[in-house]
Amino acid sequence: MDKVKKTEDKTFQVLLKEHPLESTVLKRGDIVNGVVVKIVNGTVFVDINYKSEGFISGSELKSADYSIKNIIPGSELTVYVLNPENEKGQTELSLRRTEDIRRWQKLNDSLKNNDIMQVKVVDFNAGGLLVDISGGLSGFVPISQLDFARISKNSDDKTDVSTQLSSMIGEELNVKVIELDRAKDRIIFSEKLAVNNENITLRNETLKNIKVNDILDGVVTGVTKYGLFVTAQGLEGLVHLSEISWDKVSDPADFYKVGDEVKVQVIGLGDEGKRIAYSIKRLQNDVWDDAISKYKVGQIIKGTVQKIVDYGVFIKIEEGINGLIHITELSDTHFNDINDIVKVGDELNLKVLSISPVERHLGLSLKKVESDSKVASTTKKVVKKDKKSVADKKIKEPEKKVVKKVKKPVADKKVKEVKKKAEKKKK
Repeated sequence: MDKVKKTEDKTFQVLLKEHPLESTVLKRGDIVNGVVVKIVNGTVFVDINYKSEGFISGSELKSADYSIKNIIPGSELTVYVLNPENEKGQTELSLRRTEDIRRWQKLNDSLKNNDIMQVKVVDFNAGGLLVDISGGLSGFVPISQLDFARISKNSDDKTDVSTQLSSMIGEELNVKVIELDRAKDRIIFSEKLAVNNENITLRNETLKNIKVNDILDGVVTGVTKYGLFVTAQGLEGLVHLSEISWDKVSDPADFYKVGDEVKVQVIGLGDEGKRIAYSIKRLQNDVWDDAISKYKVGQIIKGTVQKIVDYGVFIKIEEGINGLIHITELSDTHFNDINDIVKVGDELNLKVLSISPVERHLGLSLKKVESDSKVASTTKKVVKKDKKSVADKKIKEPEKKVVKKVKKPVADKKVKEVKKKAEKKKK
């Protein structure tokens, strides 16, 4: 009896060894090896040592590793389990998805090893380039991750960027993997990292330790109309033009160029470190602290015309201090073009109308300076004219003749009185 039991146990072990999957429950996503049993009407039947034969058909036969013409009975295949058991009790398999897994694994290895790989540009959108990876997978290269030699600093206009991106269709790029998410079918590449051969390991290490308000030493790696790209300790981020300087920034290229060394402060960590925001100006003194006490409404100051726009003129007063002359404050006389009144580079005397710490500029007037000047000039002329009139009046006024009454002698008076008396006696 014991001998029979031992023999049965031995036979069972042999069966398990010969058909191991029969004691295992397959699930979708499993990778198994099998042997082709037959091919019927384009459907390949494979023995995978399971309850029943599996089969591969339709698009699931597409493979860069295998050609359907070379698959014959007896061929060994590595397949992906699509459905362990369908309504007919069959196991549905895939060659195509097995290759997808291999490619994802290869991409994961590239990410870990910081490898450079080649992809082909097949399309573009507003955010960057769509690329094809050998074998059918597709990925994305954001504009921020392109080599800046491709995107000029003057390409702020969307049409210009689109034109440049569309011209790259068909090109092959050397890139590095910077993000993988198989669940979301998301593969992000960087051409810039491949060109500069930057260390992703350092980037990831920095991401683990970095926090908002940290100060880092960095290098300008790109200049665009909307800001600067700075790489600090392997971590690239954007310094928006509003964070470059306390001064007004119209073109970042006026302040920095690629290769400049800068200190930056981390002001934002978004999307799990995929979007880094830096600031340069927050490490500089804010000149507005002094400006509020330095300048007063009504004060006459000097400024240089920096930019002319439809609604007025931007004035640079000193480093970090700017002002605006609204178009209504340029002149009392009618004009058709602001350039008829002032030109870029002109140095002007201006009157301070307002001080706005919020908008960080002074409200200025040119016409009030000119008006005040005319009033002062007119007043001087009036004063001079009045003084001159008084002087002339003194010179031209004739001298008044003084007529004195001459008193008649007393003797004559007495003679008259004697005559009057004599005439009365005669009567």
